[in-house]
Amino acid sequence: MTAASAPLMEADTVCMAVRQATLLNDVSLRLHGGETVAIVGPNGAGKSTLMRLLSGDLRATSGGIRLKDRDIASFTSRDLAGHRFMLSQHVTVSFPFTVEEIVAMGAGDRPRAQAQPLVDAVIAELQLEPFRHRELPTLSGGEQQRAHFARVLVQLACGEAEHGPGVLLLDEPTSSLDLRYQINLVETAKRRARAGSAVVAVLHDLNLAVRFADRIIVLRKGSVAADGTPPETITDRMIRDVFEVETSIGSEGGQPYILLQRMQ
Repeated sequence: MTAASAPLMEADTVCMAVRQATLLNDVSLRLHGGETVAIVGPNGAGKSTLMRLLSGDLRATSGGIRLKDRDIASFTSRDLAGHRFMLSQHVTVSFPFTVEEIVAMGAGDRPRAQAQPLVDAVIAELQLEPFRHRELPTLSGGEQQRAHFARVLVQLACGEAEHGPGVLLLDEPTSSLDLRYQINLVETAKRRARAGSAVVAVLHDLNLAVRFADRIIVLRKGSVAADGTPPETITDRMIRDVFEVETSIGSEGGQPYILLQRMQ
């Protein structure tokens, strides 16, 4: 990515209001291919609302979102699925599909023979081979989350094969995962960015956000409180003002890490 490269996606002064509640207020951002972006903030800051707007699932009250220099509202659902790829916070599957069948759904209507190498590669990458033939409802929440992540990665691979680099959106993707698989997920996502995708993740663990992100966007009460590199955004003052806790910020290899001291 270069500073002069055109963004894959941009939001321009986006606002979202529901009745009398303002969920987002004048949020602007640009997402470039090759970039990893973490969105952080306290509960109710507007993180999931922003992700649903970026995915095209919601329409902003005002402002605009463009995907590859097109208004996101101009895409049909089918076309949109080939350019942006969304792992939602909660995905419920009640039918007894196996993990392999769930992952293969990411290929859409492509012939199974064409999709199978992608399915096999992603199952191996996410260490899902022991669960390949297990029915999804029999798995733990974390195992199901990994299967859905694998499905989205197959969708990403198919979309980018046709349309070039896209935008991968991950809404709290590590919420059900233990530490090992949290790290596996963010490292897998970073590999997609190195291949040209723009990757955006809502994360609650600030240390994990630092490990994952080239850039961190901090939301507070629906507005952008900070937007910059991890050393620029992860500061004692930001955490005190936004999260209302006292911390001690250390540094290793030029990157910050957070030690919790006390609540205000």
